Amino acid sequence: MNSILKAAIRLNGIRTVLHPVKNLVSVSRPQNQILAARNLWYMTSIQSQKLSAIHSNLCSCGCGSRKGVHTKEISAEKELVEFLTEEILAERKAQKVKTIPTEIQGFTASLNGAEVTLTKKTDSELIKITFNVNNSVDTDAEPEVNENLDKPEIGELKSKPSFKVDLVRGDNTISVLCSFVPPSEQEDGYNDSFGIDELSIYSGEWNENVYSVSGEVLDSYLYDLILNYLEEKGLTNEFVDKLSEYSTAYEHSAYIGLLEGLSKFVAGK
Repeated sequence: MNSILKAAIRLNGIRTVLHPVKNLVSVSRPQNQILAARNLWYMTSIQSQKLSAIHSNLCSCGCGSRKGVHTKEISAEKELVEFLTEEILAERKAQKVKTIPTEIQGFTASLNGAEVTLTKKTDSELIKITFNVNNSVDTDAEPEVNENLDKPEIGELKSKPSFKVDLVRGDNTISVLCSFVPPSEQEDGYNDSFGIDELSIYSGEWNENVYSVSGEVLDSYLYDLILNYLEEKGLTNEFVDKLSEYSTAYEHSAYIGLLEGLSKFVAGK
């Protein structure tokens, strides 16, 4: 069909829409009946082609999505597995401690998921330190800006969790909740690596009815005496720094294990 004939058909189709009354009268003529039928076929044919094109772009599974959606999901899955593989290799390479020690300065370590328990028994009492490595990692220092470097140097990641010290003597327990003191908050003349957040004493098992006092409202002299008391029990600044190193190594190991588990899950292994 040449372009002149196509133009004529389009024109007649438009006229059919614009002059419905006139066309209703003239459609009774045989020639006009044929022309009207052709115009109707042409218009419905175009719509049919458009609908066919739309349906051909839909996924054959019947989900209603366009073609290629599932392919993109598979591609994202593959990309995630590849990234995790590279990340695991990089983290293993950066890992300083390959095997987690079972002892730290006379304290025996017990691991249970993210929780770590350090215990030491003397003739008169049991000293138990517990902490959790979850959400305990922070940079060791603020980034140092150097104009000659493209990227700022970021301090080493270290785990500095809050930790609870229980001094158990018979049925009685003194419990001291402690946390690391940020360098920016350390007072002049004091180099304590940790501070007291909470203090309590109870008999038997701890429960919610046990009274505790915040370290912020403790008498300052009493506060210092308790720190000295803990130091005599072995909780020196040096020990607490070792605790941070231990926690850092264990947290890093747990993070690598998380990446490996995520990789196996995504890969379907």
